Parts: sequence; C-alpha cells; structure tokens
Amino acid sequence: MTESTQAPLTPKVVLGIAAHPDDLDYTAAGTLAAFAKQGAQVYYLVLTDGGKGSADRAMTSEKLRDIRRNEQRTAAKIVGAEDVFFLDYPDGTLENSQEVKRDVVKVIRRVKPDVVVGIDPSVLYSSKYNLVNHPDHLAAGLATLGAVYPLARDHMTFPELLEQGLEPHNTKTLLLLSFDLDPERANYAVDISGTLDLKLQTIDAHATQYNAEKVKPLLTDMAMRAGKKFGFMHAEPFVRVDMD
Repeated sequence: MTESTQAPLTPKVVLGIAAHPDDLDYTAAGTLAAFAKQGAQVYYLVLTDGGKGSADRAMTSEKLRDIRRNEQRTAAKIVGAEDVFFLDYPDGTLENSQEVKRDVVKVIRRVKPDVVVGIDPSVLYSSKYNLVNHPDHLAAGLATLGAVYPLARDHMTFPELLEQGLEPHNTKTLLLLSFDLDPERANYAVDISGTLDLKLQTIDAHATQYNAEKVKPLLTDMAMRAGKKFGFMHAEPFVRVDMD
C-alpha cells in the first residue's frame, strides 16, 4: 500500500474541465461529489458540443448535442455541482487555440477555482489498457494547462476580459486525470468511498454513451485498484500539481 504524501485537499471552489459531456463523470465524478459534500462549489466546463458520439445512423448532431447537454446537467446535479458551462465547439474538431484558451480563461476568472480538474494531455495512448486518447481530450488538456498557467493569471493577456470585469486569477492546484484511471501513473488520489454510488449514478445519466451494466462494474474495479494503492476502499487517481 502506497499512500500519497500530499495533504488532502479542501477546496472552496472546484472547476472540472473536459472535452465532452460524460468525460468528467467517467473519470472524476466521485472526486467532484466528495468535494461538493465537503462544502465546495463545484462547476463543470464542457468544451465541445458532444455532437458526434453516437453510432445511431438516425441520430443528428443537433439532436445528440441537446440530449447530451441534458445528460450532463442531470449528472452534474447528482454530483452536487452548482452549474455546467458549455462552449459548444464542434465535437471532433477541438484545437488548443487562443480562442479556446480565452474561453477557458473566461470561466476560470469568473468562478475563481482553488482546484481545477482537467485532462492529462501527456497520455497519448495506453497499450496496457488498449486505449487511444481522443484528440479532443488532448486539445482540452493542453488548453486547460495553458489557461490555468499563465493566461488566467496575467492581466495583460486577453485585455478584453478585464474590460468585462474578469480579474486575473491564480489556481492553486491542478488534478490531472487519465481515462485509463491507472493508479500507477498517479501521485495523488481522492477517497471516493462515500461517493462511488453517486459516480455510478452519473453513468446511468449518460444513457447515449454507456451500457451501464457493463461500465459500472468496471469503474468499481478501477476505484478499488486505486484505493488499494493509496490506502482507501475506493479512490480516483490523479497527477497533482500544486502551484503555490
């Protein structure tokens, strides 16, 4: 058993940033729910419209976008989140552009998070888990890193945001997630023993994306593996970066 030497986090405001509706719930809903139970204000920021994630030939991107937006709102409510922000960049085309980073900075300066939960863009693939990372995930991770540091901090970056009353903000901690939920990559984990049930309920909410009967046992097993490494019954693993 290997426990993290880093102190537990007790944030006041948490912002989760991901590419698609369902990304944060599959990877970090237990953590976001745990922070909400501690009294934190939790927000979701979804960068794309999610309009491509279906094998249904009768589905349209516009219809899927609306369905997935409602699914995400339902899941965020289960977690205890305050609000969900949608940027609606087209699914499958997200880039680490100045425009995307500006829009992420805008939300960061608005909600002023102590902790940002985002995607680790260094994970291109995993042969261990037969996973290739979605290009939107990589772009979202890079844009999140750039927005958190240094763009949200620097008052001369995006001066139009200052004109809108959005003052610079320094985020204290980044929690970077990987979709394989591999605890061996992580240096930190959040105890989700008391919120795993809520995480699994969010999977039910994303009916367009998951066969819940198959996915929920998988996520439970992953949470147990992470918990075994970090000394909890169930956990979600992250790469933690403290920027104080």
